[in-house]
Formats: sequence, structure tokens, C-alpha cells
Amino acid sequence: MNCRVSDLKFAASRLLQAKSHSLIPGGAHTYAKGDDQYPEEAPIFVVRGQGCHVWDADGNEFIEYGMGLRAVTLGHAFAPVVDAAHRQMLLGANFSRPAAIEVEYAEKFLSVIPTAEMVKFAKNGSDVTTAAVRLARAYTGRDIVAVCADHPFFSVDDWFIGKTEMKAGIPQAVQDLTVSFRYNNLESVRELFATFPNRIACLVMEPATAEEPRDDFLGMVQQLCKMHGSLLILDEMITGFRWHLSGAQKIFGVVPDLSTFGKGLGNGFAIAALAGKREIMNLGGLNHRQERVFLLSTTHGAETHALAAARETLNVYQRCNVVERLYQQGERLRAGINECITRHGLGDHFELAGRPCNLIYVTKGPDGQPSQAFRTLFLQELIRAGVIAPSFVVSFSHTDEDIDRTIDTSDRALGVYARALTDGVDRYLIGRPVKPVNRKYS
Repeated sequence: MNCRVSDLKFAASRLLQAKSHSLIPGGAHTYAKGDDQYPEEAPIFVVRGQGCHVWDADGNEFIEYGMGLRAVTLGHAFAPVVDAAHRQMLLGANFSRPAAIEVEYAEKFLSVIPTAEMVKFAKNGSDVTTAAVRLARAYTGRDIVAVCADHPFFSVDDWFIGKTEMKAGIPQAVQDLTVSFRYNNLESVRELFATFPNRIACLVMEPATAEEPRDDFLGMVQQLCKMHGSLLILDEMITGFRWHLSGAQKIFGVVPDLSTFGKGLGNGFAIAALAGKREIMNLGGLNHRQERVFLLSTTHGAETHALAAARETLNVYQRCNVVERLYQQGERLRAGINECITRHGLGDHFELAGRPCNLIYVTKGPDGQPSQAFRTLFLQELIRAGVIAPSFVVSFSHTDEDIDRTIDTSDRALGVYARALTDGVDRYLIGRPVKPVNRKYS
């Protein structure tokens, strides 16, 4: 590493920051990457990455976790994937008719998702999840969508954003067509079906987050959906190709009607997938006599170099046991940080949650309640020692040395955390705390 606590300077980033806010609303194209999500003393613009290391506009080097909002599972500039995309670029990126690679990758993708019979590709998760909802409404002839209130994000489109705090600009009539249930609360699902009989087109949820299903929750929800004529849609943006090569649905033994994938597919290249049962998916095709569904039709949805990148990413997953490696390195990190938590007596104030392949951390203040100020302090102290970690989600490129450096850095950061619990967080935190993305006012 070429940066120590005293070495970090952000002069170049500050100049870019001022310009970015005059040109781009919020200064970034993704809310989760915005200035309000990081401490004031933090890298603002990244200029390059290699493996799990990144360099900012000022030349500071960091070990990175969460990498591209969990989209970069193998590592930045991962040579086999970049080379595959480059070879395909030399053949052309987009044509007037479908490219052969669309069929080739569709077949390969479906070979590892045994619950699905057809697939359609797009560029981002919001598009495929919204397409799944539209398909469910068309298939069932119903209008209401039920979403899991405990899962943070499904789409940028009105049907979902209308249920968040950032619902400005979304008509009330649209908001009213989305209702919610609670994860691991089967009674809340039953209540929805009782309240809106014959109106719920689909239930949308992640198969699991840091909280996993209890008492066969997913299987019971699947039964309720069948009983009431609704579709089960699983959002596997995060779990797919990270928890298991066939998705978390494989782990839990559930067969969704439709499922969506994205972050794990292309190692950072823009690609997402909607997959599902033939009788449902085919409504978006040509071989039926029913009313047509405008499923997915995007100019860049089957961009050939993204498909080539996705195909090679899947090859690497199969060739190198990537998922096993993610679990292995995540477990090494979890064990080390848990030792630090115990050493500093922070068991009631800081914890790791989730599977080793997808670790997050929970920060709590002196009152034992979740604290954005203490989250910011922990982030700040990691960054000062050369680690960017909005989560502790590992990639295939995180080496033992990277993990061990992170454990040492976390140990120092947790030492500051412990002192702040006694002395007050304001004594150690530079600037304002981070804020939730979904809030009504800035």
C-alpha cells in the first residue's frame, strides 16, 4: 500500500467534486456512490482499479470492498474477462439483427439456472425486474404488486419507488398499486391475499439478505402464490452467482416463476437477466396467440461485448470455483474482525451479518440503536488507513494479504470506535454523518 493515515490528500478530487455537482445532479450517477454516503474525508473519484485495489484522482491507493455495488465479483480489470470483451468488440458491438452470441450465452446461462426455461437480457437490474412485474400483470390479469418491505431496493421505476421516501413525481394512483409484506412473516402475506382477493399479480422479494428464511418461509410463500394464482418473483441481483452458481433459489430449494439476475453476471460489464418458466416468458415472444407483452426491447440490451464478458465470467466461475473462494475469503475476514470486536468489547455495538460471501456490518451507538454517525466514523477510520469498505463483500481477487491488512485496519478503527462510545462520537468524527439514500429531503 502506498498510503498511510498521514499521507491521504484529496485536492484533485475536491476540484472534480465541485465541478461534478454543477454538471450532474447529486454529483454522481448512482445514489449509493454519492457524497452523502461517505465521510467528508474520503476518496471522491476513482481513476483506475486492479484486482481489489483502486487508485483515486490524487493517487491514493485503497483496498476496496463491495466493488461496484457488488457487481465486480472477480476483480477490477480482470484480464480473461477484459480480453473476451475486447475480442468481441473487434467484431462489432451492435447490429440490425440478433448476434449469434445472444443464443450462445442464453444457452450457457440457462444451463446453470435449472429453474428457468427462457431468458432475456438487458443492461440493468431495474429493467429486468420491472419487466418481470409487467409480465406477471399480463399473465395474471391483475394489477397489484406485493413487495417485501424488509428488502431495500428493486427498481428505479414508479411501481417500486412510489413506496419509498423518495416518491416525489409519482402519482398516488401508481403508489396505491404496490403493497408490502414482511420477510419471514407468513401471516403478513396471508393478510395481503385476504385484503386484496384476486388482485395480486406477484410477490417480489430477494430470496434472502443478511436475514435468511426460517420455517421454510420461501416454500410456504410459493405455496400461497400458487393457491391464490399469483406469481413468485425472486430478485437475485445480489445472491445470484455469489451465494451459489445457480442462485440462492438452489440453496433453499424454491422454484420461482420468474427470477432476475445482474450484479454477478458480467464482472462490472452492464448486463442483467430476466429468467423464468416458458409459459410465462413466452408472452413476450412471437409464438402465441394471446395479447402481446412489451417485455424488454432495448437498443443495447444484447450488446455483444457485454455478453462476451458475461460468458467468460461464467467460464471463470466454473473453472476456478469462484463461489467457494468467496466463502473462504469472507470467512477469513469474518473470523479476524470478530476477534477484534471481542478484544475491544464491542459485541453490543458492532457486528458482522450475512453469509461470508456477502458480509455487511451493523454499527450501533451507546444506546444500542443503529447509528449513522458511528457507521461514518468506522468508514472514516478505515479510509484513513487505506481501505474503502461500505460493506465487507469480498471478490475473487481479495488475497490473504488483503484480508489480513483489512483485519489490522479494522482493529485500529474499532479501537477509535470504542473510545468514541465513551468520549462521544463528535470528538472523533470529521464532518457530518452519512445519510440513508431513501429520504424525503436532502
